[in-house]
This record gives sequence, C-alpha cells and structure tokens, in this order.
Amino acid sequence: MSEKFGFVGLGQMGARMATRLVAAGLDVVVHDLDEGAVARLVASGATAAQNAAQVGDACSIVLCSLPRPEIVRAVILGVDGVASGSAVRLVVDLSTTGSVMTESIAAALADKGVALVDAPVSGGVGAAEAGTLTIMVAGAPAARSQAEDALRHLGSNIFVIGDRPGVGQKMKLINNMLCAANAVTTFEALVAGVKGGLDAARMLDVINVSSGRSFISADKVPQCVMPRTFPPRFATELLLKDMKLGVEEAGQDGASLWMLSAALDFLKTAIAEMDPADDYAALIRYFERRADVEVGPPQTREPT
Repeated sequence: MSEKFGFVGLGQMGARMATRLVAAGLDVVVHDLDEGAVARLVASGATAAQNAAQVGDACSIVLCSLPRPEIVRAVILGVDGVASGSAVRLVVDLSTTGSVMTESIAAALADKGVALVDAPVSGGVGAAEAGTLTIMVAGAPAARSQAEDALRHLGSNIFVIGDRPGVGQKMKLINNMLCAANAVTTFEALVAGVKGGLDAARMLDVINVSSGRSFISADKVPQCVMPRTFPPRFATELLLKDMKLGVEEAGQDGASLWMLSAALDFLKTAIAEMDPADDYAALIRYFERRADVEVGPPQTREPT
C-alpha cells in the first residue's frame, strides 16, 4: 500500500505545491476552507477530507501551508486538528510561523508521538508552480529523511538549517526581512529617480547589472510594477506579519535592528492607505502619490 500524503492549506502557494505532489503520482489527501480550491485539487487527482483531523486519520505525513502562526497552531493542534488523527506521525510545516510558535507546536506534537519538520519556503508562486522553491529544513534527521519524498517535488534548493524545529523559521524570517527592506528602498529610489527625470526602464537596466541589484529590481518590479498589473502573489499583510515576527524575535535574541525596524515602521504606515490583501508590489504607490509620478513604461506620445 502506497504512502499517503496530506496537504492542508490550498492558498496561492499551497495549491501549487499540492498540485505538484499530485502530478508526481503521490497519493494526496487535501483540506482547505475554500471549497473551490479543494475541488480543483480533486479534479487533478487528489482526495478531499472534510477537516484537518480526517487528513491526519488518512495520512502518516501531513504538510501544511497556512497564512498565520495562530492558524497553523489551530489546524495542527486544535479541535479537529491534524494531530487528532490516528495515522499521522509527521507534520511538515511549510508556513512562516516563527520560531517561538514552531517550538511550542513541536513540543506539543512530541507529546503525542508526532514529529515536526520545520520547512518554510521561499520563491513565490512561480517557483511553487515550477517546483523550484528554496526550502529551509529543520528537524530531527529521521524526520527530515521521512519528509524528503515530498519536499524533493517542491524545491530545487533544499537547505538543512538544523536538527531542531524553529531554526528554519529564523532563517526564513531573516530572508523575508531582507526582502521587505529591499522592496521599500527600491520602490522609494525608483520613484525618486523618475521624479528627477530618469526613465524607469533605463534605471532598471543599469541597476540590474550594478551593485544595487536585488530580487526586487530584477524580478518584482519588471514583472509586477512596470506593467502596472500588481498581480496577487504575496499579500502586503503577510509581509508585514513576517516583518513583525522577525523584528520581535531578533529583539528577543538580543539583536538591534535599526534599518529593518525602520522598514517595519514604514510598512505599518503604508498599509493603512491600501488594501492589506494587495500584493506588496503595490507599496510603490505610497511613494508615487507623494511624488506625483508613476514608475512604469514611457507614455506613448504622438510624434510632433
């Protein structure tokens, strides 16, 4: 009898990751509150469960991709949670949960004889769809080994961060804090350049072969800002959540974060002027409104 893999959380990232597991020929049982997302996975070959506990009843290995730490805890440990299932022996958390919550969940699961692998991911929806995510794995070696069959279908850059759940989360928060800071400073600088008379596309040409290059300038701005589409890939409210977690944990560890704290303060201010569910690329509009310019392709003009 083949191993069954559970997957709970079929949002922007989770749906794509679960689809890859199904496409790889794995026997996958899924659950999400979004009935449409479940139906799409069932149409591709997955089996539906009515709640997270049913996933835990059917599968020895359950992966979770959920938006917030409190939701992760409720889905895993709450009433009708994964851990109440009779078959589950390993939970793989792909979410950005924070090390404090992850350590707490790992301890509670251990009391039930269930292991936790801390495996947050990075790369966005494109990498989730292509199976090229970066995965930051932490957990006991035996548990990590059990998770390998599923994770190898999801990521091409799989890094072992440590032997205890929680340190993978610390690595993910460092990455996302850098992403957030790069985003807001890149947006601000591009707006300043346009205000000063520079062409946005030419600025990107220069920056992306120079020392100012980043994921934001090379991918995010060309794909999401320049065409003025701002497609929903990673909600601003989730980026803010990750920044808060990262700055809080760094403070608890005794680190002083001047620049990252400033980026966090900006996010708190800017999100009040937008739909928090909008992709974080839309943050550039905060700077554009104040400068009365727009970063995008040159306007088409009739020849004179």
